[in-house]
Amino acid sequence: MSQARLDRTDLKILDALQRNGRLTNAELAEKVGLSISPCWRRLKRLEEEGVIAGYQAVLDRRALGLGVTAFVRMDIERHTPVQERKFEEAIADLPEIVACHVISGEGAFLLTVVCESLEAYSKFALDTLMALPNVKDTQTSFSLKEVKTSTVLPLKISRSA
Repeated sequence: MSQARLDRTDLKILDALQRNGRLTNAELAEKVGLSISPCWRRLKRLEEEGVIAGYQAVLDRRALGLGVTAFVRMDIERHTPVQERKFEEAIADLPEIVACHVISGEGAFLLTVVCESLEAYSKFALDTLMALPNVKDTQTSFSLKEVKTSTVLPLKISRSA
């Protein structure tokens, strides 16, 4: 995907929405200094261009009983496009895996996994992660303290495009 051309007003809209996705169009227009119709048109353009990928509620994992966060480096036996795609497709269907990145350095993939407890993670790791296609090695680190978690991206609103 190519980078969208965004002006200062677009960035103000995006910043306001990522901080509060429940703003009405009228509230959003007022926040960014537009009238309602131009604000709505910009918003629709940002959605159509894929800059706004969707809207969702941000949930507190601890309030839902998901007290363990694990970071799992995984490596696979064969690094062919077919084998990597099979692995990626297999993890896409696992709700415990909330993020996956292809990484440099040791391991090929870095997974973020959330579970209820260490016992639940252990069962998930042994029964599910180790059963994934082409797994060579796993290394797990557990979060001892969450210092910062954010879905807010750093937008450079002061720039003009």
